[in-house]
Amino acid sequence: MTSVHVESVGSGPPLVLLHGWAMHSGLFAPLLPRLIDRFRVHLVDLPGHGHSPTLSRYSLDTIAAAVGEAVSSAAGTAEPVTVLGCGMVALYWALAAPEYVARLILVATTPCFVARPDWRHAMAETTLRQFGAELAVSYRLTLQRFVALQVQGSEQARAVLAQLRTQLFARGEPSREVMHEALQLLARTDLRPETGAISQPAVVVAGERDTLVPPAAGEWLSRTLPRASFRLIPGAAHAPFLSHPDAFMSAFADAR
Repeated sequence: MTSVHVESVGSGPPLVLLHGWAMHSGLFAPLLPRLIDRFRVHLVDLPGHGHSPTLSRYSLDTIAAAVGEAVSSAAGTAEPVTVLGCGMVALYWALAAPEYVARLILVATTPCFVARPDWRHAMAETTLRQFGAELAVSYRLTLQRFVALQVQGSEQARAVLAQLRTQLFARGEPSREVMHEALQLLARTDLRPETGAISQPAVVVAGERDTLVPPAAGEWLSRTLPRASFRLIPGAAHAPFLSHPDAFMSAFADAR
């Protein structure tokens, strides 16, 4: 199986950090001083991002399997982990490996990224398709535009945008093939039918002003997950752990 890049720091119970689309685990650097005295933190570069190579087949099951294998190898143990993650990989991993994923802190997470007739808390399919077309024409510029969308509406937009721009290409360009495959994965994936089977304790954290993953999607998750609570961070957009770290850590403390 493809080797996924993992950096491990700190001491304590294992905590796995999963970044979102087009980024890498360096995104979490500002959060580390708040975590490393309490946790053994495993920072993962998802396949095709950062220092991790691509997968021969790009799907939620192959991503989750590769991440699980890499984290277990880095930790040197199969001790159950807490997963702090942005997106569907964390949800799917919890479904696929309930004996290994002990609890979840879900950040700006949705079970279904694209709007459907019975799901309006999402991006329009035409918007996502247009974004993919623009990615094919102007790759770097489109990624930079995506970064700007992550901070849209945030009280700390300028400061967070500077951090995201610094990190975006800090580990090279993310795989162009993976970026397109990931968009297709987002377009076709709907985890709503399986969400109620995720039995691990979870905290769902949403930014009040998130325009990529509306807070209503997080509210739905918190109602549907059997053991979840919901924390809305006022004034935050898509990256509340960067824009409002104190409020985010307060929400993090709810994960028991």
